Amino acid sequence: MGDIEAPQPTRPRQSVLQTILPSREFASSRKGMLLIAEVVLSFISFVCFAASTAAAFVTAPLIEFLAALFLLFGYSTKFNENFQGFHWPLMDFLRCVSASIIFFIISIIAVSKYLDGSSKAAAVFGFIATIVFALDFYIIFNDLADFLKQGGETINDTTTPRDDSSESDSD
Repeated sequence: MGDIEAPQPTRPRQSVLQTILPSREFASSRKGMLLIAEVVLSFISFVCFAASTAAAFVTAPLIEFLAALFLLFGYSTKFNENFQGFHWPLMDFLRCVSASIIFFIISIIAVSKYLDGSSKAAAVFGFIATIVFALDFYIIFNDLADFLKQGGETINDTTTPRDDSSESDSD
């Protein structure tokens, strides 16, 4: 009877949806807005291609949708900071370059070869996606160029200087 429990501090409850969706901070950043636009445009293009007679092109928007969704999740949860297995901006750059080229090609084919409305809509959304992906890879390219101009050194660079004479194969 004499045991009185101290009140537990209450934490604000987060719904499952709030843990999956990107934070407002990331979603309002330039990278966040570009990734959200890429996810939305890829998904709309996927749906339009799936409903059209150009259904053979449905795979490219689906793969780009999943890749953009993965990176959106990775950047918003800061997974890229915890997993240093590869250079994230370079991976993102290659994804954007390939996506813009692929969307441009399939959009030209869809608008010129197929006559149904869904193919035309898929082509329009594909052209818009091409512009968004191209803008993203342009921004990433400028960031990578600045990184390389600085010598590729970061604050957390822990590499040791190599002795070039010890690994020489040019004897």
